[in-house]
Amino acid sequence: MDLLLLSALGLGFVLGLEHALDADHVVAVSTIVSRTRSVFRAVLMGVFWGLGHTTTLVIVAGILMVILKVAIPEPVALSLEFGVGIMLVFLGVTVLRSWFLERRHTHQHLHQAAQQHEHSHAHHSGVEHEHAHGFKRPYLIGIVHGMAGSAALFLLALAEIESTEAAIAYIVLFGSGSILGMLLVTAAISLPFVISAQRFQNLNGAIRVVSGSLSILLGLIVMYEIGFMEGLFASLGG
Repeated sequence: MDLLLLSALGLGFVLGLEHALDADHVVAVSTIVSRTRSVFRAVLMGVFWGLGHTTTLVIVAGILMVILKVAIPEPVALSLEFGVGIMLVFLGVTVLRSWFLERRHTHQHLHQAAQQHEHSHAHHSGVEHEHAHGFKRPYLIGIVHGMAGSAALFLLALAEIESTEAAIAYIVLFGSGSILGMLLVTAAISLPFVISAQRFQNLNGAIRVVSGSLSILLGLIVMYEIGFMEGLFASLGG
């Protein structure tokens, strides 16, 4: 294996690390871990996001593009990226709705002293609800992000690799880098949520509102850019 190929494979891992830091990835993951009370659980969510992302890379870039030589039509690629915007808005709305319902529930029980014990029960049910979802949500979000055209630099470098085996290795290394990158990102993002959830409920609520609002805002920006600036709506209309 020559030095140039080794450099390309190393670049794939580094680009994967950097790819995890994309704004839409960070914001989406922040909405996932917003109710998490454990850094370890948040880190696992980041890993599952990376696994979902890598799953799509292997299928789309590895099998379709590298092995079967299938070209993804631009309208399809743009539609998938538009889907990321829709997903971000949905995640943001979910976070804000959850915060609002919990806040209203707390307010009601503050006026019903005889029933305050039920408030504690509601928090436990929320945690059980979170555990019931498991890691399916971050995995599916990772799949959506992976489908939405995985970074121009990734595809550009992949096009320069002639060997099918080397191309698959590049994809795996890129995916591994994204898993490690998201692991580190979720560990850092989860700290404010975990600490504030344990000690500062009002601050935790404020952080969740900011996270959900940013997700909605970024989702709308993505939808606008893809729909109008990148010409998705024009291509569909034509």
